[in-house]
Amino acid sequence: MERTRQKQIVEALVVAAPEPVSAARLADVVPRLTPARARELVEELREDYEREGRAFEIWEVAGGYQIRTRADFAPYLRQLQKERPLRLSRAALETLSVVAYKQPVTRAEIEHVRGVDAGPVLRSLLDRKLLRIAGHREVPGRPILYATSRRFLEVFGLARLEDLPTLREIDSLLASHEAGEESADEDEGPGACAPVAAALGPDEDDDLDEDDPGAEGPVPEFH
Repeated sequence: MERTRQKQIVEALVVAAPEPVSAARLADVVPRLTPARARELVEELREDYEREGRAFEIWEVAGGYQIRTRADFAPYLRQLQKERPLRLSRAALETLSVVAYKQPVTRAEIEHVRGVDAGPVLRSLLDRKLLRIAGHREVPGRPILYATSRRFLEVFGLARLEDLPTLREIDSLLASHEAGEESADEDEGPGACAPVAAALGPDEDDDLDEDDPGAEGPVPEFH
């Protein structure tokens, strides 16, 4: 009976938590629960939801656990949204990628890779809490170092930075995507790649920087 009660409390905490809650934090709150047991109970809940065909599931993101609705329900959920979905520009995604794979990194290093001014995009990503300031590089001028945040992991569904795809995996995905687009063009059907859905906050203007050449191109949409 105690295990059943612990499982209920863990479920309530994960459902109610405004951000991913770690196994250690669950163990702090639930009486006589260890982090290892907390992970076991979360896994049991996952299996329960899968077996019962529930409309939601537990994700391990940003070092904790979070309840999320299943992707196939996204079209219905979007109909409830009154605000226009927030979008990240190509410039923002490129900058985010440079930081994710090279962090901690300075603005000058980002600009060296992208070839354009990164200031406005960095400010936007900091405002959206997708990036954080990770200190200063100990060189003349002590430039600011940028790194990804827990919010970045949460938005992109990553438990840890080590879960980022390798560059080889990215090349494979891009090749598959290009092949899918060519096939769709031949069939005169819709594109094969749907937008990635993620909760990024309230409606805002598109993150397109008119003075940034890197901002040109299609804009992925986030919900």
